[in-house]
Amino acid sequence: MNEEQHKDEIDQHIIEIVKEQKPENIKKLIQLIQEKSSLSDQEILNRILDLQAKEKIHLSPNQTLIPQKLTGYMRSTQASWYWTTIIITLATALLVFTIPENAFPLAYLRYVLGSIFVLWLPGYTFIKALFPEKELDNIERAALSMGMSLALVPIVGLLLNYTPWGIRQTPITISLMALTFTFATAAIIREHQTKTTRPPKATA
Repeated sequence: MNEEQHKDEIDQHIIEIVKEQKPENIKKLIQLIQEKSSLSDQEILNRILDLQAKEKIHLSPNQTLIPQKLTGYMRSTQASWYWTTIIITLATALLVFTIPENAFPLAYLRYVLGSIFVLWLPGYTFIKALFPEKELDNIERAALSMGMSLALVPIVGLLLNYTPWGIRQTPITISLMALTFTFATAAIIREHQTKTTRPPKATA
């Protein structure tokens, strides 16, 4: 039996299990497949992803298959908020260090990104780390994010005031970058851990 035939046989086996036994989640589906197969968890997961892409099996409504490894999760579309945060943070720092305040019209872009960088990102990533799932609605999350940013930024400034660097543009920018990166990374790790503890249901 060649590799393609083996894949087809496994795929058919997965579809039959989903239709007949209706496993309550992906983890249970993998366990059922392994009873008659020597494939690893990752190999089975790849076959499930392939069948999902071909629409031969379906996950329950409003749910998606969560990669079991953090590296895989960070490459998925579910981590888009994380990479957007990182890109905005880096772009803001680049503009702050390279574009003078009076270099119009590029200075307007600096002002816009700077406002997001100071008034939104520190609080957003902090709240995301505390509440990685949808415990909060969008309005609550937005209000808490802005409020927390307004609380965190003065604290950073106060701490810098007691350091040799003082409250200047470069140390403030670097400190807020480090703070945002730390909270964002903690948030993506917690989000992945939370989602992988509740696997979605599968249907054919």
